[in-house]
Amino acid sequence: MNSFRASLIGLIFLSFGGFTAQAQTEEKSSAPLKAIAVLHPTAGNKLSGTVTFTEVADGVQVQAEITGLTPGNHGFHVHEFGDCSATERHVGDMGNVEADASGKAKLEYVDHHISLTNDQASVIGRSVVVHAKADDLKSQPAGDSGARIACGVIGRAKNQ
Repeated sequence: MNSFRASLIGLIFLSFGGFTAQAQTEEKSSAPLKAIAVLHPTAGNKLSGTVTFTEVADGVQVQAEITGLTPGNHGFHVHEFGDCSATERHVGDMGNVEADASGKAKLEYVDHHISLTNDQASVIGRSVVVHAKADDLKSQPAGDSGARIACGVIGRAKNQ
């Protein structure tokens, strides 16, 4: 009888542990999807920064913080492949990022054309590229924005 009782008590504890683990899994899955690109300078440049992508109700919130830029506007694009040495055209204009007199730039907006899920609009595995000059928002493929001065591959971030 004692072994039956011990087995029953053990089974009850295991059941509660399973419910707790399931509840924690459900909590984590309700967190918004996030992705990040850490920007690395190309040869001869000394800038750094991050671009964070967070799924929100009406799109993807894009937040960028970059330092070491020359003052003014710089083209800011999502390129098709996550290979920062690739020369393929970009797949997503994100406009320009504007650096202040000290070379710092911050950008925050919601993009309604990209996603973080496994579909055609997903930016996961692609790259963010910062260019030397402003994007004229007309010319294609890179908006006449000049050389690449930084690049980072977009990867899924841990949800917290």
